[in-house]
Amino acid sequence: MTKSVLDTVQRWLSDLPRGLRDHIHRVEEISEELARAHQVGHDRVRLCAQAHDLCRAMKGDELLEKARELGIPVHPVEERMPILLHGPVAAELLRREGLDDDAVYQGVYYHSTACPGLDPVAKVVFLADKLDPHKAKRYPYLGELKVAALESLDSALLEFLTREITSFLEKGQLVHPASIEARNELLMVSPGS
Repeated sequence: MTKSVLDTVQRWLSDLPRGLRDHIHRVEEISEELARAHQVGHDRVRLCAQAHDLCRAMKGDELLEKARELGIPVHPVEERMPILLHGPVAAELLRREGLDDDAVYQGVYYHSTACPGLDPVAKVVFLADKLDPHKAKRYPYLGELKVAALESLDSALLEFLTREITSFLEKGQLVHPASIEARNELLMVSPGS
């Protein structure tokens, strides 16, 4: 990892609102715990955790405009819910700053939706983002999810995606196809499928 990318992440982090910086710090701590449990590269996980929400404070119209400017394909679900573009936009901006680690790029890009073929770095940060204790009201099953995540990243990811997709369907909400595809992939490779 080049020093310029690390410097860029630190500079962008310092410009974020306090609450968002606090969330990123919690995700970084949880990511490090999961990385230790699964022998996933600590430095890569830490960078991915620090970078995952760098564009989270951007407004929806800004995200759509920036995604188009960067040549990021915008799915119709993202047109309706542009906040889902904060990961792709951050990942692509960092790539243009010199980020050359595909796992970190993927982890930042897909930390909101997941996708098939996630690298362990991306799985760790995806789960750590959801395991932020400040999200316990939104995800009341966080305790169970954390136990599962410490045991198996794939099982925890499958559990989360199943619960989240079910919740979206029950509420009549849109579901990003990358989440469905990630869940399907996990189901096909999980024992007992």
